Amino acid sequence: MPLTNSTTTSHATGTTAPPDGVPAARPFRDGLLTLEPPRLLGSRCLACCTTAFPVREFCPACRAVEGVEPVALSPKGRVHSFTVVRQAPPGVDVPYVLAWIDLPSDQVRLMSTLVGLAPEEVALNLPAELELTAFGTAEDGGELLGYRFRATGAGVAG
Repeated sequence: MPLTNSTTTSHATGTTAPPDGVPAARPFRDGLLTLEPPRLLGSRCLACCTTAFPVREFCPACRAVEGVEPVALSPKGRVHSFTVVRQAPPGVDVPYVLAWIDLPSDQVRLMSTLVGLAPEEVALNLPAELELTAFGTAEDGGELLGYRFRATGAGVAG
């Protein structure tokens, strides 16, 4: 799925710019992610080195409220656990994979949809990489972006 329907791509930088008068694509929730480069945003405690997602105002491990700083998380992860969703509200394609994704370099675990493989091919410890995806349209017409992970391991269709 393309990130935007009507953008101009710069082949030199790989970035996209909306046509004049069209609001730029943005995360569906402020503080959730960056677009260039695509990264989820978390917070890291300077006191105990715990990293959390999403951004927190305090450390969930030691409860510190000072010394908790925003941090861009690694886009590379691995499937920790998953389920195949086979029933969903009207308009949602099924089946799809909902997975707990570990980001080993940040010691963070988060939930995300997983794409790139048939559900029966998903396995524990499968490598996956962050991908931005269209999530909806804002009132001003700007595209809202969310995230998912794409399987990058063996058996992945290219």
